[in-house]
Amino acid sequence: MSETGGYFPRWRLKTEGRILPDERLPAGPTVVLGFQHVVAMFGSTVLAPMIMGFDPNVSILFSGLSTLIFFIAVGGRVPSYLGSSFAFIGPVLVATAAAAGAPNPNIALALGGIIAAGALYALIGIIVMMAGHRWIERLMPPVLTGAIVAAIGLVLAPIAIASASGTGATAPDGSQLSRWVAIATVAAVGLVAVYAPGMTRRLPILLGGAFAYILYLVLANGMGYGTPIDFSGVSAAAWFGLPTFTAPVFSASAITLIAPVVVILVAENLGHIKAIGAMTGRNLDPYLGRAFIGDGVATIFSGFFGGTGMTTYAENMGVMAVTRIFSTLVFLVAAFVAILLGFSPKFGALIQTIPGPVLGGLSIVVFGLIAATAGRIWVENKVDFSEPRNLITVGVALVLGAGNFKLDVAGFTLDGIGTATIGAIVLYHALGLTKAANKPDQQA
Repeated sequence: MSETGGYFPRWRLKTEGRILPDERLPAGPTVVLGFQHVVAMFGSTVLAPMIMGFDPNVSILFSGLSTLIFFIAVGGRVPSYLGSSFAFIGPVLVATAAAAGAPNPNIALALGGIIAAGALYALIGIIVMMAGHRWIERLMPPVLTGAIVAAIGLVLAPIAIASASGTGATAPDGSQLSRWVAIATVAAVGLVAVYAPGMTRRLPILLGGAFAYILYLVLANGMGYGTPIDFSGVSAAAWFGLPTFTAPVFSASAITLIAPVVVILVAENLGHIKAIGAMTGRNLDPYLGRAFIGDGVATIFSGFFGGTGMTTYAENMGVMAVTRIFSTLVFLVAAFVAILLGFSPKFGALIQTIPGPVLGGLSIVVFGLIAATAGRIWVENKVDFSEPRNLITVGVALVLGAGNFKLDVAGFTLDGIGTATIGAIVLYHALGLTKAANKPDQQA
């Protein structure tokens, strides 16, 4: 199965230069780098469940367990950390009729949809192992994946603005304090991303959010300008204990809304693995099917206990690009650290004190980056927008997403993400039927 003849590598010791997936550093540096990867994933892995109303402690715990599942699935040969996927946010909020950043009373319904998405994801992985991955690239070329990613960011935009404005049942017009704190959060994230020194530049969500948290604490708790942060839950929580698990409920309508997210997960994972292959100089395509299965099984496992859907994390890829250390053993350390944090109720209670305006500001940045990622996909893959087929497909997908166009199909309602995803795929290939039909004549 490998150049060493075993399922897992033998991890040769290396102390300098680029460290490849089947190489390792001494124990001390490996542990330090593992902690660094936990810090890198932390901001996003906590933010996604909080926006959806999930328990962030459960998601932290299952990010570690999911990373272990992925590690086993790929035989320790693809360096990746799995964390909470933002692709689930829109469909989950729609399926559960929940407000962003507020406790979600219908988490169980969302979990059924997340499990269904994971099962479909794993099935795609099995098909890829049997038939190869080229069919995925033909089904979802870069013009489509970019359009779908952009639509997700645009669907989520009103959710971010509502959270940043502090709107709710008791404050339909929001508050100016919330808006200014959200703006300060956005500014802090941007300043860290552009001007922070060294590795701290890789942690804009974490450090920008920490600054905004302190700012709100001073303005609200110290100066009385807003609702103060309540730390009573932190004081009462135990240092160690089980997080609050939730059992899934399977609903056809929720599954129909959430399961199509698998299209994004496949495209995301495909891009990440190809990027890691480019950074390491190794062809990791043979592991794509196993990677999809690992990610799918991890999502199923997480969903059965109250966790979010999982995906490979670009944040940790950034750390690898900077450090040039790709040893997969580093991610074992990161996984075990995350598992330990997941078993600390006090840590989870502290996360729950993050103010709504801070979450709103972080959401503006994250959702905006999701939409902007589409441009990167199109530029890197040289998508030709002088081609009417590409232009029309992208234009329609963007408007369906931005307007959150909803469509009833066989008694189920597809929200903007679903209509943009399915509509873009169908429209793109329908507009290419004539070209495909004429191709043999052109070759003759």
